[in-house]
Amino acid sequence: MAVGLVLGALYVFVFLAGPSIAPYPSDKMRVGPPLEGPSRQHFFGTDEFGRDVYSRVLQGAPISLRVGALVVLIAGGIGSLIGLASGFTGGWLDEVMMRATDIFLAFPGLVMALIIASALGASIESAIIGIALVRWTGYARLMRSCVLAEKGKDYVLAGRALGAQPLRLAWKHVLPNSYAPTLVQATLDFGLAILLAAGLSFIGAGAQPPIPEWGALVAGGRQYVQAAWWIPVFPGLAIFGAVLAFNLLGDALRDLLDPRLRDEMQRRA
Repeated sequence: MAVGLVLGALYVFVFLAGPSIAPYPSDKMRVGPPLEGPSRQHFFGTDEFGRDVYSRVLQGAPISLRVGALVVLIAGGIGSLIGLASGFTGGWLDEVMMRATDIFLAFPGLVMALIIASALGASIESAIIGIALVRWTGYARLMRSCVLAEKGKDYVLAGRALGAQPLRLAWKHVLPNSYAPTLVQATLDFGLAILLAAGLSFIGAGAQPPIPEWGALVAGGRQYVQAAWWIPVFPGLAIFGAVLAFNLLGDALRDLLDPRLRDEMQRRA
């Protein structure tokens, strides 16, 4: 748990402070010899235009932060509302919403995100929309299962017996008691969104040059992988580290929010 918290905090710092600690502008050329290997002057080497790879990786961090945050907000918001309405209302509405969710789940996520992003025009904004429209299904199903578990409890039955409005009961009482698993899912999806956006950028459907998004940096350096391995490797390691950090952070958050797991950990300690 401590490792996840430390790595997550480190990446949040890089996301927020990356541009301010980068030694060079991301698009400044000839700051060093082209295709120069890692050195004291250029920690991650230089690319084919003499740009500092270290600076480009740091200045691509806020882009990844924006991708992860917007995907989680859009997908989590849409999916949670659909899951809440579906689970609490039940009946034909539940059936229609879940069958619509099944239709989205029938397509491979990356392929569907690629189709949506390409249809909207290759850009980082299109990639965000495409990924969000793919990832909402997980939130919908997760929230629905939590709501189904909550709405049969005594406090909900008592509220209905006392004549509480269904909308108020769902929004004020059921939702606050059902959000914890979706919060963990959002943490895990943060890293996954960065990975999917990098994949879309790698194949040309996401961020476009000269934007220093990590997937675009890997794509731009793949032709130099034998002569200048550092150009694609260091952005790739940044992606790997982000996904690992937020997966560990999600596991740590789950342990903190799940009373049964927390009690088990305390007994073992």
